[in-house]
Amino acid sequence: MNTNVNYQLGLLYLVHLLISSDGVIADNEMEELLKVKNTEKIPDSVFHDFAREIASKKERDIYQTGIGLINGCTDEEKLKAFVHLYKMSEVDGKVHAKEVRLMLYSIKKAKIEFSDVVARASQIKSS
Repeated sequence: MNTNVNYQLGLLYLVHLLISSDGVIADNEMEELLKVKNTEKIPDSVFHDFAREIASKKERDIYQTGIGLINGCTDEEKLKAFVHLYKMSEVDGKVHAKEVRLMLYSIKKAKIEFSDVVARASQIKSS
């Protein structure tokens, strides 16, 4: 499957918001971000563009950009992105209220069913 850059960037933006939602990006969360980068075969150039972009954006702008990019994706790509987010929310062992709000609101905006995300995530072996 030829993954599009909008999917890759949208995923990165939303993952960034999720892992920074509690105010701290833990080492294990950063490791998981890099695993997502590798799993989704996100080129270094796209990752560096993303890192440069978020450095100058406010949280709200990061969200709007990320959800806008994700909404331009196929339903399968949307589902895959939210499965990544769902799995990422479990990484630090604590699911924070802000993470839950971000996930639920974003899933609703993307017109994806939360139950589909949970079902797909449960099929994926945790690393």
